[in-house]
This record gives sequence, structure tokens and C-alpha cells, in this order.
Amino acid sequence: MYLRTVTSGRHEYVQMCHNYREGGSGPSRTRVLFSFGRKDALDVEALRRLVGSISKYLDPAEAAEVRAAAGVELDARFVGAKHLGGTHLLDGVWRRLGIAAGLEKLLEERGYRTPVEWLLFALVANRALDPGSKLAVESWVADEAHVEELGEVDVHQLYRAMDFLLEAHDEIQREVFWNVANLFNLEVDLLFLDTTTAYFEIEGEDEDVAADAAAEGDVAGDDDGDDDEVLSGLRKRGHSKDSRPNLAQVVIGFAVTRDGVPVRCWVWPGNTANVNVVEEVKRDLNEWKLGRVMLVMDAGFNSEANRRILQGAGDAFIIGERLRAGSKGDVVEAAQRAGRYKTLASGLRVKEVTLQRGSVAARRFVIVHNPEQERFDRERRDDIVRETERRLSQLGALAGKAHTKAACALRAHPTYGRYVRQTKTGKLAIDRGKVSREAKLDGKFLVSTSDPHLSTEDIALGYKQLHEIERVNRDLKHTVDIRPVHHRREDRIRAHVLLCWLALLLIRVVENDSGQTWHQLKRIFRPLMVAQHATKHGIVSETNAVTSEQKRVLDALRVKLPARFPDVPTPTTV
Repeated sequence: MYLRTVTSGRHEYVQMCHNYREGGSGPSRTRVLFSFGRKDALDVEALRRLVGSISKYLDPAEAAEVRAAAGVELDARFVGAKHLGGTHLLDGVWRRLGIAAGLEKLLEERGYRTPVEWLLFALVANRALDPGSKLAVESWVADEAHVEELGEVDVHQLYRAMDFLLEAHDEIQREVFWNVANLFNLEVDLLFLDTTTAYFEIEGEDEDVAADAAAEGDVAGDDDGDDDEVLSGLRKRGHSKDSRPNLAQVVIGFAVTRDGVPVRCWVWPGNTANVNVVEEVKRDLNEWKLGRVMLVMDAGFNSEANRRILQGAGDAFIIGERLRAGSKGDVVEAAQRAGRYKTLASGLRVKEVTLQRGSVAARRFVIVHNPEQERFDRERRDDIVRETERRLSQLGALAGKAHTKAACALRAHPTYGRYVRQTKTGKLAIDRGKVSREAKLDGKFLVSTSDPHLSTEDIALGYKQLHEIERVNRDLKHTVDIRPVHHRREDRIRAHVLLCWLALLLIRVVENDSGQTWHQLKRIFRPLMVAQHATKHGIVSETNAVTSEQKRVLDALRVKLPARFPDVPTPTTV
């Protein structure tokens, strides 16, 4: 079917025609279906109405183009667009992990009327996609990101959702843990534990509070004869892993599976040492009834008391030992024991030493030698020694007070002072003995375990996998941007950490299933938008076409494709 122009006499006429063949074969013939009359006297408005009527049966995008080209007035007006890709991806994982269903179940028992589970999702998605303050989330949902279950949010609702998250965090973390473990068939008998710190741009630190005084309204300093339990303030100065010892901080701990999925988090006062958190971690994990659990930790958690705690209830540990500095007792004996190394398929070389046979606290030591790390350690130390020698030679050109000041600075230097010694005459020189002792430890690390059945290869590789949790700590600060923390109250700070944990959980699941980094995935899904059109019936939302790359990721995550028209109002009779 088509339009054609024919000439008759001095005028041209427009006709709608259709080609056909008699009996389905033979020559093509033309049938005139309708004549629009003379070309110079056409009813253009009638033609536009015809185009508009026909376009109703086309694809919406094609119809819009056809009607716009024909000058037909559209009954929809574009009013804006929001990003859909990132929130749709996270929404699918949020539902798949059962987090939404678990929250709904907990909320039913508490009688909340607001959609708390989706307010929490908005907070978590914001941390993963565009970290900002809770006040910024209000405008982020309203103007920038499309959250399927939320049209808009109020910052006070967000704070109430955070209060619920903290109130039910034990149940939520347990529910999430088992959902993740069952869904991905994770090996949850092996968990990695490590801590990091997050500092606050405040002066001073939080004061300690008497628990009984807070509960009964006593004033600090009242001499009422009671021995009140003292609760430590949360924001405290302590050993900073951010090189900001002058600022108050909190200590954050994560339990991570061997696949790098964070399944539990903790928050402690900023002056808490690693050796003091193991008992709480072990108690919390035991409440989940995991069966036998093996915790993998670095040397910062190592103490005799912690090793005994970790062996309780038939559990075990793999823990790092201080090999270069602070070594004593069993560690020195294990390091000095003779024996042959066994080369693993990974290229690592291992040597096992067992001490305290038959003891309750028996430990197996494994010395691991990494040839690649040995080369790195040797080259780095050689660079340091060369620079130290250069600085020592410069001291010869100085005299008096300048020489003394420079010599003291060199000896106190955290890097170059390590290999400097002072001779009997007071002269500074390279400590060749220390350099030689350090060289014997290049590429080596020492771990111990209480498990009598674990192979040396599993022990070495288990400890080597500890880098997974270090990556979680990096993402905590550089992907979900836990800092700056805009909260002052302790409960809100703890809830903020829980939101960051949930964001990291979603990110790691997405990365593991898609095989791509979160940075790459955000780039891939950024072009996926949802446009909003104002019609006489209301706002109609329409998404643009999903690319093949986006579809591949969604299929890998078993997340359904976004609807072409997420929001379509019910037509009203005019």
C-alpha cells in the first residue's frame, strides 16, 4: 500500500493504491483504494489524522518518529529522565539474595507503615553508585536515580529506616548470611577476619559513659555508692590504619568468605586492639550455629588467649606469626627447625614444623616461601641500603650541630634507620649483620594452625587468600566511601557502617557472578535510562533499549530485563 501522484490534464491527483496479482500469479496490477483529490487542494489535516491513526499500531519509538515527521501533535510530553541501569542491577540482586523478603518478614512483626525495606535499598544503592549524605539521598532518588518501589523519599524516613536496621541488625545479618551461603553454595566453614579504621574530622573524642547512670538518670560524679559499669565512647583515638593518629576513629571488622563476600560486620571503639575482638567475633559466629568454623587472621590477632578461644567448640584457626620482628618461643624454634621445602603447583614452597604434640594447644607451623616475593623484598631492601649509604656519605660533609642533627634524623628515620648502627667511636655505619639476617627471611611468611588434618597446601593458600578481606577494606574507603561520616550519634554511626556492609555485599556478588569489576559495570549500565513523559492520563515511564553487554550481565546474575514501560497510568475516560 502506498501513495502515488498521477497527472490528468493540467492537474496532479494523489491516490492511495495497492498492488496485487490476479489469482496470486501473473502480472502485477494496481488498484486505487482511495483518491485524495487534486494535489494543490489536499486536506493536509486529514492526512495528519490518518498518519496518527496508523501510527498507533507501530512500535512506540517508531510511532513517535513517524508522527513527529508528519507534524502530528504528540499526546505525550518529555519531562525528564533518570538513571536506571545501576539501581535495576542492584535491585535484582537485592531480591535474589532474599534481603527484601527477609526485611518484609521482620517488618511485619513491627507494624511499620512506610516501605522501610526499600528505603534501606535506596540508601544501600546510593552507597554503591554515588555515595553521599543521607540528605543527598533525598534529592538523588527524586531527581537522578530510578528506584522501582519509591517515587520519592523524605530524609526523616531514611533515618527511621536506619534505626530499624540497627535495631534488627543481628537478625538481618544472620538472614543475609544464610541466604548468601545457600544461594551460592559458599564454603562458610572458612572465614577470614580483619579490621580497618575510619576516622572523624572532629576535635577530641567521645567521653565514656556510666551505663547505670545513663539508665537511672544519675549525674556523673554522684557518690551514691554504686559501681556503675562504664561504657566506652565509640569515637576514640587509637592505632590508625589511615595514618591519622591525631583524629578520633572507630574500628570496623569484617568476616569474609573465601570468595571475598563479606557476610558479617562489627563496629568497636577506636582504641580497640585486634587481640581484644576475637572473643566477641567467635561468640557472634557461634550463635549462627555454623558447625565447625575455621577463622583465618593475620598476626595482629595472635595471642595465646585468642588461640584457645578459636579452638573452642571443635573450631580451628589459621593465623599469621611475627617472623621478622618480635619473634620468640615456639615461633623462633619453628623458624630454626631444619627441613626440606615442598614445591606446590602454585609455585609456593612450604615446610611444616609441628610443636607441642599431644597438647590441647598443639600447633602446626608452616613456613611459606614465595620466590616472586623474595625478589621483590631483595630489590626493595637493596634500594633502601643504597639510599642509606648515600645519606651516610653526606654526613661526612657536615660538622658540628648540623652533623648531629642530620645523624639523629637518619637514625630515627622509620625506613633508612632500620639498617643503621652506631660504632664504638660514635660513627654511623650500615648494619651488615641485620641486612644479612633480613635477607634470610625474604619472601617467607610463617603461619600456624590448630587443625591436625589440614594439608600444608591448604594452610598456605588459605592464609594467602587473606588478601580478599584487604580488598574489602579498600573498597570500603574508595568505592562505597565510608568517609566522611556525617553522623555524630553512636547508633547512626553503627547503622551507617551496616549500610556500607550491605553495599559491599551486593557489589561483591555482582562482581563474582559477572566476572567484571564494579567500576566496569557502572560504566556499562550508566547509559540505561528511564524517560518520563507527561500525558493527559499521567506520567508514562519508558526505558531505552538494553545493549547486548547489559543483557549478558543481567543474564549472568539471573536478573530480569527492565520493563519497556515501568510505569503506565490507567487511562481515564475523557
